[in-house]
Amino acid sequence: MVKSMDMKSNLELYKIEIENNMNRYLPRSEGNFSRLYEAMQYSLCIGGKRIRPILMKLAYEAVGGKEDIWAFTTAMEMIHTYSLIHDDLPAMDNDDLRRGKPTNHKQFDEATAILAGDGLLSYAFEIMLNDALEKRDWTRVQATHILARDCGINGMVAGQMLDLESEGKIIPINTLDTIHLYKTGALIKASTKMGAILGKATETEINALERYGQYIGKVFQIIDDVLDETSTTDKLGKPVHSDIRNCKNTYTLYYNIKECYKIADELTQKAVNCLDHLSGDTAVLRGLAENLVYRKS
Repeated sequence: MVKSMDMKSNLELYKIEIENNMNRYLPRSEGNFSRLYEAMQYSLCIGGKRIRPILMKLAYEAVGGKEDIWAFTTAMEMIHTYSLIHDDLPAMDNDDLRRGKPTNHKQFDEATAILAGDGLLSYAFEIMLNDALEKRDWTRVQATHILARDCGINGMVAGQMLDLESEGKIIPINTLDTIHLYKTGALIKASTKMGAILGKATETEINALERYGQYIGKVFQIIDDVLDETSTTDKLGKPVHSDIRNCKNTYTLYYNIKECYKIADELTQKAVNCLDHLSGDTAVLRGLAENLVYRKS
């Protein structure tokens, strides 16, 4: 197991590298469309854990990948950010704070926030396909296809719709699992699977990293639900108890806090076991999974 302080240092280095390379793809806030570009940059650059692009890079390296995949790590973070901008809108979760800053529609306005999200979504695919065409690399097209599926009507968007339809209703636990398999888990699973494919992994390695992503995706959501109930706005950088306010179904409605942590621990062990099928260095992937359970934000 990677020590906690070593893990934080490792993840911080990956985060810095990802953000430095992300800046290569940002449109400049100038000209006729400067307000749109400024709104896109605002939400993309105000912080965040960058877990999804970090997972992609770690998975890529674990199967021997050594080339430049920054277009794909950047695209993943753009799509995640677009989803947050839209989630925060009055018609969705109606939140005023994200990562300790005003949400996009509060910093700008609602129409600009919608377009900023749209811009990030479409631009993400532009930069991935530009990269694939430039390198004439079919695996990069395959990776783009995975993200197209998992962020859309067969992934994240479907989960968001089911989540909205379930508000204020009593639903079975398997429906809650389905919501978060798609809403939260789809992009996390896509991150690890894309990393494996970009690294030209074997089928066994691809399947193992996909399962790893599925397990930690559920862990991530369980801990999110716990933190929404037990943490503070200052620590999270966003309003707490927003799930209760929006009448959402959460894991803490079905399990107490101790049970939530027990389930998260069990899922984490399953995720770590998946890494036994990889021949490369998986120490940071293992440590990241183990540290997700006890994160504070």
